[in-house]
This record gives sequence, structure tokens and C-alpha cells, in this order.
Amino acid sequence: MALSNFGKVGVLMGGTSSEREISLKSGSAVLEALKGANVNAVGIDIKNEDLLWISQVLKSEALDCAFIALHGRFGEDGQIQKILEDCDIPYTGSGVQASALAMDKIASLKVLHDSGLRIPRWQALHKEDYLQNADIKLQIGFPLVVKPANHGSSIGLSIIHRPELLEGALELAFRYDQRVVIQEYIKGRELTVGVLDEQALAVVEIITKNAYFDFQAKYQPGLTEYIVPAKLDQRIGKNVQDAGLRAHQALGCSGCSRTDIILSPDSLIYLLEVNTIPGMTATSLLPKAAKVLGISFSGLCLKLLNLAYEKTKV
Repeated sequence: MALSNFGKVGVLMGGTSSEREISLKSGSAVLEALKGANVNAVGIDIKNEDLLWISQVLKSEALDCAFIALHGRFGEDGQIQKILEDCDIPYTGSGVQASALAMDKIASLKVLHDSGLRIPRWQALHKEDYLQNADIKLQIGFPLVVKPANHGSSIGLSIIHRPELLEGALELAFRYDQRVVIQEYIKGRELTVGVLDEQALAVVEIITKNAYFDFQAKYQPGLTEYIVPAKLDQRIGKNVQDAGLRAHQALGCSGCSRTDIILSPDSLIYLLEVNTIPGMTATSLLPKAAKVLGISFSGLCLKLLNLAYEKTKV
């Protein structure tokens, strides 16, 4: 699609979730890239979740397309996608159902398992049940990963090795969600696979100085090294890419996604979760992987806009 045909593009950023600051960085980077490519783009800070206000803002801007750079709740869970569809505005990324499914770790884990993909053993816990009976019957042994069911950027996540730490980990996770996932901790190499236009990108290996790839490791410079492409046996690398693509397709994602994976010491591939709106700065993981194919950051942003318009033709 020619640049002149993109029309007016609104870059939606900010939001009200705990990932607001990260979203503003993604949105600002996308906006700068689009303007640098001579696209008529404007930034729109979504400061609340009032449906009427958002609809009025979108209509007042007379947008032809929306580039969603909203991370976390209200950005990745299908809500903003539903508003855009109601306003008849094409948008980047996955649709309403796929977004909601991928954001819900409990629902998405079930889908990934039913699709024949390997995931760590897990169980779910609701806050009301926990408050009524704190004596949890664990179905899996330590160490464990405890995290909110609807959050990203490792916010509210804990890795615990002893039973006496479980209560604190649960209380932290419940600050962010009414439902929590308790998951088997798989020790191994941390990998991530981006998918762009139904094609798996180069595998990225994440090597952090922290105990795990937590919020600090993700966003504080100098704490994490990224190896792109990851140094993997060719067969294993292909299998990891295939797993990321299968996860993307199993959840019904479109446009792009990024799947987090652990490769165990015996080369078993464990899928952790799928992100439908990955970080979008020039140093984020999806752009790093796209660069291996010769796709610049601005080229990636333009590609996602093209895919947004193509969705409307289906």
C-alpha cells in the first residue's frame, strides 16, 4: 500500500494499566517512526477507560487506521479492539477474541495444551477461594512461578523455592488480578519467538543478570543481553520457531505476536505465554528479530499498518 493511502493514523498509547509508562515509550517510538516515513500520524493518549469518551476522541480525530501500542489491560485484552470495530476503524494486531484469549493466561494455557503444545504444569487460584481457605492443595512441587492471570511485563510475578514464600507471592499477584496462575518452574534457556504476517522470525535468547527476566531486567539498561539470532542447533531452532508460530495460530492471532519459551537442558520446548502487542521501541525484542530479515523499525511499523488494512478485506 502506498504511504498516501494510509490516511490518518492514530497511535494509541498510554492506557491505565500498570504498563502505562512502557506503552507510552512504545507509542512514542512508533509515532516517530511513522512520521519519519511521512505517514500522517497522531499520538492519542488513552487516559481512561470511558467507552463514550474514547469513541468520541477517535471519531473527532477522523482516523483512517489505528496503531495499537497499548500494553496490558484495555490494550491487549480485546476491549480497545471492540471499540475500534464499533467505530469502523481498522487497527493493527489481533482481533477481539484472540486478544482476550491471549491476555487470559488461564484460558490461553488450556488452548495451547489442547493444541498439543508443551506447557509447564499449572493450576489456577481465585482470590475469593483463597480468602475462604488459605490451605492450598498444590498439584505441583517447588520451585513455582506465581503470577496474575491477566498481566504482562512480569508485573506481580514471583519465582519461589520454599513453601513459606507462597503466601507472600500470592498476595503480590492478587494485587493485580482476582485470578492467579501457579506454574511449574522450568529451568533452562529463556527464548522468545516473534511472528510477523504468519512467519516466525529469528529466535531471540534472553540472558539476564537478574534471577529471571523480571520488570527491572526488561527495562533497565545493562541488566540483560539479547542474542539475535539465538545460538541453537538448526533443528532445535526450527522447532522453537514452529512452536511460536503454532501458538500464534492456535490462539487466532494476526499481524504479529511474540511467544515466550523456555528450552530445558534436555532440549524440551515449553511455552509460557503469547503477547499480542509486543514492545515496540527500536530496541524491543520483536523489532530486533525483524531486523535479522532486513526489516527496519519503521519498515516493521509500516508492515503492521498494511496488515491492518488487509484484515478489513477478509
